Amino acid sequence: MAKAVTPDAISVILANPCPDSSSDLPEIIVQVLDLKPTGTKYMFMANDGKMKVRALLQSALSSEVTSGNMQNLGLIRILDYTLNDIPTKNEKFLIVSKCEVVSPALEAEYKADLKTEESGIVLKPKQEMAVERDVKSEVSGFVLKPKQEVMAKSAAQIVHEQHGNMAPSARMAMTRRIHPLVSLNPYQGNWTIKVRVTSKGSMRTYRNARGEGCVFNVELTDEDGTQIQATMFNDAARKFFDKFQIGKVYYISKGTLKVANKQFKIVQNDYEMTLNENSEVEEASNEPTFIPEMKFNFVPIDELGPYVNGRELVDVIGVVKSVSPTMSIRRKSNNETCPKRDITIADETKKTVVVSLWNDLATNVGQELLDMADKSPVVAIKSVRVGDFQGVSLSALSKSIVVVNPDTPEAKKLRSWYESEGKDTSLAAVGSGMSPSTKTGAWSMYSDRVSLAHITSNPSLGEDKPVYFSIKAYISYIRPDQTMWYRACKTCNKKVTEAVGSGYWCEGCQKNEEDCSLRYIMVVKVSDASGEAYLSVFNEQAEQIIGCSADELNELKSQEGDRYQMKLKEATWAPHLFKVSVTQHEYNNDKRQRITTRAVAPIDYATESKYLVEEISKMKISK
Repeated sequence: MAKAVTPDAISVILANPCPDSSSDLPEIIVQVLDLKPTGTKYMFMANDGKMKVRALLQSALSSEVTSGNMQNLGLIRILDYTLNDIPTKNEKFLIVSKCEVVSPALEAEYKADLKTEESGIVLKPKQEMAVERDVKSEVSGFVLKPKQEVMAKSAAQIVHEQHGNMAPSARMAMTRRIHPLVSLNPYQGNWTIKVRVTSKGSMRTYRNARGEGCVFNVELTDEDGTQIQATMFNDAARKFFDKFQIGKVYYISKGTLKVANKQFKIVQNDYEMTLNENSEVEEASNEPTFIPEMKFNFVPIDELGPYVNGRELVDVIGVVKSVSPTMSIRRKSNNETCPKRDITIADETKKTVVVSLWNDLATNVGQELLDMADKSPVVAIKSVRVGDFQGVSLSALSKSIVVVNPDTPEAKKLRSWYESEGKDTSLAAVGSGMSPSTKTGAWSMYSDRVSLAHITSNPSLGEDKPVYFSIKAYISYIRPDQTMWYRACKTCNKKVTEAVGSGYWCEGCQKNEEDCSLRYIMVVKVSDASGEAYLSVFNEQAEQIIGCSADELNELKSQEGDRYQMKLKEATWAPHLFKVSVTQHEYNNDKRQRITTRAVAPIDYATESKYLVEEISKMKISK
């Protein structure tokens, strides 16, 4: 065992945190400890017997774990990696991007023998090893510079080398260090990424206390299929707007990262990128580009309820049960017509949902599905929005991707289920029996009932993904001087800005309107017998709590007297049933719990009494 693990392997990694290529590395074999999943990836502790470092496998390596090839207490040879600093935690984090399994699980955790040096196994410093390789290389006609002289290259340097040296791309790939998107974090120094532009937004204008400005964003995808959103403001927006073209591949460096706002993020990444006027963006040329690997994060149809009317997009997969003819729909925003086609899909949860396809998706893929509808094809759809039509419905966007009969394990499993039992099973619409007015999807006010203390005493709740609970609580306080609403477009409800001259500009509708409406966005304190908590509340739920619209409350606030204060007091100490989501957000490098109200309902005392009697019966049985 002692010979299998590389002596001082962690020290070698610490001394060389960002190798230029795998050819520069000595053999690094470590033991895998505490292997566990985190989202779609796996974390572990890399151990060499003397030292340990926390590590993360890139998602492309997850199959090594799920297949049983890589095991806890086993040995792996690390071929390529990036070592990141996390100053807030005063520790290092190893991102393993390439490795191979050396041994299955050992009997126990490996601990180095203190007499190792006496047995003749002595690891030389990293600098001496690099120089020795240089001397040996001269025999074969190649001279390599010592490791410490190799520096990370920017996007501009890489592209400059491409134009000056037309060497084959395979040879050039060994001279650059391209960071995978999964390895980036806000605490990292210089990095260069190679990405394809998979979506590009329009240039938008805004106005705030500092004046007017412009902004646009792009979605970037690397070869592994990892995505990130990059945003550019003002000078950077004007500099890069024409440069970024959908479908082209670019080298990007000198950008900054921050924790993504989960309420507004549209790609699956914990971070979002900002490029400024000093960032470097160069189109990749003189070498083959790449098509990003398509990655899906499927949500079962019966679990779509929590996403209703949310900003987060979802991926779904299902067997096509029916396809409608093409319809012409007139848009409210510009009064133009566009083609639409509805398809109904089902999955192993025995639920169905309607997916609306628009424009080219309706006429192209939609027609293809109609032609083969009798064969019940399987479709995988990436990035669709969840709405509340008929309880729960899905709508494709311009960025949505529809794959017919994909060659994936999920599709094969779904096809097998449908052929064996699904086609003869009674299927129900996921939104059946739900009240559209509640806009709460399939949530019940009596499922997953907890106390406020259960939520507030567990700060790690919602760390990986949102969790949902029902609570019964009283509104105990509404701060009257908080920002309680925003100006919204009367057509699409999105935030508007004051237009130059007069009126309001809506980015979603791309037009000026003379007037706008107000929509609630506020925080309320709630209390129950176990404690208290603050809930974020949005328009529909706030109207139920306050008892009037934001426009009406604003009218009261503008009048003389204390009618505004009285209206808020009338809303306090009233009991409600809440459906809430619990997530984590980061502010000033401090993770905090955010509780968001998803639905509010008055207490039906007959139903509440029945629920309490059932709970008491459960308590008696348990005793």
